[in-house]
Amino acid sequence: MGGGGCRSSSRQPQVVPVLYLVLSLLPLILASAYAVANQDDCNVSNCKHHGPDIRFPFRLKEDRQHSRCGYAGLELSCTEKKETKLELPFSGAFLVKAIDYRSQLMETYDPQGCIIKRLLRLNFSASPFHQTPSPQLYYGDGIPAPDFVHFIIILNCSSTELIGKAQRVNCLEVSGYQVYAVHVSDDQWLQGYMPPPSCRKVRTISVPFSDHFLSHINDPDLSIFFSWKSPNCSYCEEKGKRCTWKNHTSGSRIQCLDIPTKGVSIGQVVTGVSVGLLLLMIAITIYLVYNSKLSKQDQARIEKFLDDYKALRPRRYSYADIKRITNQFNEKLGQGGYGSVFKGKLSNEILVAVKVLNYAKGNGDEFINEVSTIGRIHHVNVVRLVGFCADGFRRALVYEFLPNESLEKFIFSKNANNPFLNWEKLQKIAIGIARGMEYLHQGCDQRILHFDIKPHNILLDHNFNSKISDFGLAKLCSKDKSIVSMTAARGTMGYIAPEVFSRNFGNVSYKSDVYSFGMLLLEMVGGRKNIDATEEKTSQVYFPEWVYNHLSQGEEMEIRVIEDGDAKIAKKLTIVALWCIQWYPVDRPSMNVVVQMLEGEAERLIMPPNPFASTTKENTNAVNPKMPFHIGLTVIDE
Repeated sequence: MGGGGCRSSSRQPQVVPVLYLVLSLLPLILASAYAVANQDDCNVSNCKHHGPDIRFPFRLKEDRQHSRCGYAGLELSCTEKKETKLELPFSGAFLVKAIDYRSQLMETYDPQGCIIKRLLRLNFSASPFHQTPSPQLYYGDGIPAPDFVHFIIILNCSSTELIGKAQRVNCLEVSGYQVYAVHVSDDQWLQGYMPPPSCRKVRTISVPFSDHFLSHINDPDLSIFFSWKSPNCSYCEEKGKRCTWKNHTSGSRIQCLDIPTKGVSIGQVVTGVSVGLLLLMIAITIYLVYNSKLSKQDQARIEKFLDDYKALRPRRYSYADIKRITNQFNEKLGQGGYGSVFKGKLSNEILVAVKVLNYAKGNGDEFINEVSTIGRIHHVNVVRLVGFCADGFRRALVYEFLPNESLEKFIFSKNANNPFLNWEKLQKIAIGIARGMEYLHQGCDQRILHFDIKPHNILLDHNFNSKISDFGLAKLCSKDKSIVSMTAARGTMGYIAPEVFSRNFGNVSYKSDVYSFGMLLLEMVGGRKNIDATEEKTSQVYFPEWVYNHLSQGEEMEIRVIEDGDAKIAKKLTIVALWCIQWYPVDRPSMNVVVQMLEGEAERLIMPPNPFASTTKENTNAVNPKMPFHIGLTVIDE
């Protein structure tokens, strides 16, 4: 202890002169800070003399301006012909005619002169922009005219005889066919527009334009308008002031400043030097104080903790990292309401799947759920979250890459490239899912309820090992409390437990996941959706009830049985599934019991009560509604 005290006192004289210097410069520092806070050194740029002004929240890439001079996602660039260009992720480049900073509107057109083609592939999932009507379609005070969204149907026709009002689209035509755009009313679109016999409907798009747009659809300079909501600088523009980040730090709130005069004054030079000196003094002071307070042993301990903690957490990536990992979003694996999934590469040996989340979808709760839940767990049957991106409005999740994709592809697809998995593999997959769910319910510090167990969310690696994914709807609860509170139902129709809809069946708990697993297991056995909306009679299409009736009457299911032993596996998976889909949570087994049932012999299992009987729970087939085995098992109380 004495040695430590001596080292501390020997370094103190080094700190005192620095602190004295900082205190002596304090008046100059405060004056400089005030001057900097009221100056904006981000210059207004143009691609050409008469081109639109480029200023905050936009930033011109070629000027190499600091990131604080613009808002993430609102970068512009100049073409070789000195045109102003806007790059939208997934949608390509647009040329900018004008920017109205007060109304927060941007007028753009297609460089190739085919604006309708750009509308067909327009995607705002990773962009702060959204499409808006032209200024002519606005009333006073920025209020949009009512009913400004119109439906345009694109037709590919072999004949020029058209019924109704249509406009030929020259830039989309191919040899032997003409392409037409037809404007339809809301009623026509809702009732289902029927094209002429010689035409085939290609696509329906909704656009905030009027008939004027359709009549000028072949104009190569036809404009479309984009608007942005954040940051909202219209207040500053109305006051005749410049909008910028508050305290010149990107990511903080914005402020309105007076428009600076051209040129650099001596006062600005003094301000810059003073602020630089301030930062230098603060850095030196912190460095000396830090080294005088911490011993080498303390530093080593802290570094070890940070390294260990970093290894346990998923890594945070910037959006530039995401683009590099995916090779500029080169290979798309799939798309859904959440956004798009792309194949990526961390190195030559490590492949990843990158889910780019839809910017306009939700308020970020699912993103927070996914990172906070799956980021803290490691299990062979739970997909690994490698990293994430939260770069301004851009959000992405980076997972380990699983080459066989989802279980849904194998159990529902009739494609010859996705053959039916044999029964031993299906049993292995089912056991893996059950073990992963058992870990979520019992193996973590807090119980994790998934609430969206279904074939689409079960991924398969190269050896067909199953991994649970998509924790966007998950909830955490203490292990000593099995009941969770919910304000609204969550999950996917067909897999949601009855108590999630109505508390008459019991309280929502981890048993709700058990129900979803049972419905998934039945779909694995049947190789089809449990409820087929294409069938006319419900009694013919509800597979769970059909299979229960067959088994309870001692009949064989005859479901894709190929080899000896297949029938036993199919029967075992079915009985376990029927136990899991009991209407009342208290009658369902916990996941550790489910694992025992799946790993045991089929002969030891007994038929559960009829889950499709009335809610009085009268059933003559049930040997013991609380005992899935002939031998005794501990009953899990709710």
